[in-house]
Amino acid sequence: MIDELPLRTWLAVAVALATAGIVYFLSGSGQAALAALAGGAALLAIVVTGSDPQPRDEDDAPAAPAEGPGIDAALDGFDEPVLIVRAGRVAAANQAARALLGRHVVGEDARVAIRHPAAAEHLADMATESPLAVELVGLGGAEERWRMRAAAIAPATRLVHLSNRTGEHVAEKMRVDFVANASHELRTPLASILGYVETLQDAAGEEPALRHRFLGIVFDEARRMERLVEDLMSLSRIEADKFRLPSTRVDLAGLAREVCDALALQHGDRGHDVVLTAADDLPDVTGDRVQLSQLLHNLVGNAMKYGRAGTPVRVTLSRAEQLACLVVADEGEGIAPEHLPRLTERFYRVDAGRSRSLGGTGLGLAIVKHIVERHRGRLDIASTPGVGTRVTVALPAPVEALGAAVIKT
Repeated sequence: MIDELPLRTWLAVAVALATAGIVYFLSGSGQAALAALAGGAALLAIVVTGSDPQPRDEDDAPAAPAEGPGIDAALDGFDEPVLIVRAGRVAAANQAARALLGRHVVGEDARVAIRHPAAAEHLADMATESPLAVELVGLGGAEERWRMRAAAIAPATRLVHLSNRTGEHVAEKMRVDFVANASHELRTPLASILGYVETLQDAAGEEPALRHRFLGIVFDEARRMERLVEDLMSLSRIEADKFRLPSTRVDLAGLAREVCDALALQHGDRGHDVVLTAADDLPDVTGDRVQLSQLLHNLVGNAMKYGRAGTPVRVTLSRAEQLACLVVADEGEGIAPEHLPRLTERFYRVDAGRSRSLGGTGLGLAIVKHIVERHRGRLDIASTPGVGTRVTVALPAPVEALGAAVIKT
């Protein structure tokens, strides 16, 4: 009975198995492969049943699946670019491939269609099968990076899969830059400490005034390293929690008063310049109290450091519909517009020398940005040179807090 099955049935089964293998190759999912196996068998059986079977000699090679609506629909099921290359030419391409390479690629030489030397070399010899992926730098854009894999699915026929690795490359570059910057920031005070300690071991250690001054420098540099390590650890903890929403109810007005009072004690006369204004109907927020305290310390501390001495640092808390808004404004030198988009980058400084002299680590606003993102809030920085800087943070309030605020007013 099995031997009497028509050839088109065996062909449908073979192509369905090949389709399932392709899906597993691209996704690595056994469930997706089983689904593709079932769907591919049904679809291709219909297509093959509608065609006239032709007698074949036993030595004839099995025919490759014909392109058509069924193949196009199957390829369009993939979000990333996928092409079928037969005898060196693009026989089919999904929508993602046509968007990347152009609507005209079907029928073109694959080496011309993909337009990349590494891809052309890999696809030139159809008899050579390499399991290694090929990195394509600059495909689709000067800064874009793609990874190409090719798998044989029939005689002289390959399935070519392109996956975008631009995001991974950017993330890796950020990681490398971060490690390099952190190493540099730590090495600078460490070198200073080692130099002064070595000097103290020599003749300078015998002069009380000089020894006192050098020990003061060593202490300041050690504190600078301590602040940097603390900020690095804080940033690491915040990033580790970024997908976990805070669940604690926080009185933002009360927390702001605590922070402003603490900073006033730490900064002497400058602490008296802080002016806190909180609206009576300010709702509580759902947040992480420790992180929100750090956010306030960083923003108010920056305004105190970079604002002109004797000018007010205004901390304003207000309600805007379903948001609790915090505004910290100083009257300092301000920041040029070209620097504003990069202020929340790690270790980015408008004036590196001034920042270090004031005890800045270059991580304060990066920490603020990550805290705001974890709380699903919004951060806006506006500045006018010669006038000052204004930082606005909007945090969502829980529904019950909004209701309580409405009743209270």
